[in-house]
Amino acid sequence: MENLRIAAFGGFRSIPPKAGGAGADKFAVELYPRIVKKGWQVVAYCRIYPGDKLEKADNYAGITLRYFKTINKAGFDSFFHSFKATFDVIVHNRADVIHLLSGANSIWAIFLRLAGKRVIVSQFAMDWKRAKWPWYGKLFYRFSNYITAYLPNKVVFDNVFTREYFEKKFKKKYGFIPYGSEVPDVPENLDVLRRFDLTPGEYFLFVGRFIPDKGLHLLIEAFQNLETDKKLVLVGGDPNPGNYESMIRSTNDKRVIFPGFMYGDDTNFLIKNAFVYVQPSLIEGLSPVILTVMGLGTPLVCSDIVENLFITGENSFHFRSGDVRDLQRVLEFALKDYAILQQKAILGREDVKQRFNWDLVSDQYIEFFTKNKVS
Repeated sequence: MENLRIAAFGGFRSIPPKAGGAGADKFAVELYPRIVKKGWQVVAYCRIYPGDKLEKADNYAGITLRYFKTINKAGFDSFFHSFKATFDVIVHNRADVIHLLSGANSIWAIFLRLAGKRVIVSQFAMDWKRAKWPWYGKLFYRFSNYITAYLPNKVVFDNVFTREYFEKKFKKKYGFIPYGSEVPDVPENLDVLRRFDLTPGEYFLFVGRFIPDKGLHLLIEAFQNLETDKKLVLVGGDPNPGNYESMIRSTNDKRVIFPGFMYGDDTNFLIKNAFVYVQPSLIEGLSPVILTVMGLGTPLVCSDIVENLFITGENSFHFRSGDVRDLQRVLEFALKDYAILQQKAILGREDVKQRFNWDLVSDQYIEFFTKNKVS
């Protein structure tokens, strides 16, 4: 198998993940070190935002890191940064294979392919449906779908439902590679709990971006109606803070805790010790955090969107997406019949370990990179 040079940019912000990172950052930090271990060279392009105090490093787990400044405006930040990365790759011949994360960056495939590069795009969720985008953002995403469908050498999806949408619309076949679920042993760090006055098993948890798609407004409303001494811990924030995050943080319920952005072992320790993890998403791709939660064996409650059901099967409790009362009903059930959730969590852990494996994922991506022929 030929060992080529890969350049990666697009959906992720930095390696390792920093404040504002999301599922694409988790994806990048899991995938690329494994590819490097298999003998490949990877250069990853990280973003620097105005006012960032990002500590630059030349290397992370064998990945060469390069940094470019971008603007602090949602949607345009990735576009502007990817333009700079594309220019750098072409002018300095940094790589043979370009891995673009998010179809919104497919427009750069035009220039990269003209420069003789192989271009693989990872398309995640149906981004054009996300409530956070204004009309022109949704229009751009729909336009990008056509570019994604035809211009890259290959396109790979992380969930079968978005792939099905593209295959029906564009009458083509595309690849499918899911996320992995393995989580390394989590070191015990009770300081994380003490910092926020938390007790193991005495808090509900959510980790992610504070954007409408994640359904946090539903979770807070449902939780406020619960009669419980347990807390609700909301880890994360909005990388481009706006009215929605302000609304979320305006709750007067003293049981709701906002630790801010957290990553790595601290986050995994919070997940492992949570009473229940709640994912109230209205829109998702193949959620990395759900895979992490199940990989750690933590009881899970999530919305019944098809992407979540694909991962969890019967191994979590679901509520009707967008339905506050149904979410409250399921949370009340968790408080009364916790043993059932624990049993589902045990079964779910074994299930995802078999179906979602990062080493298998990295092998599949390498096959895509090496056997990539122009469609």
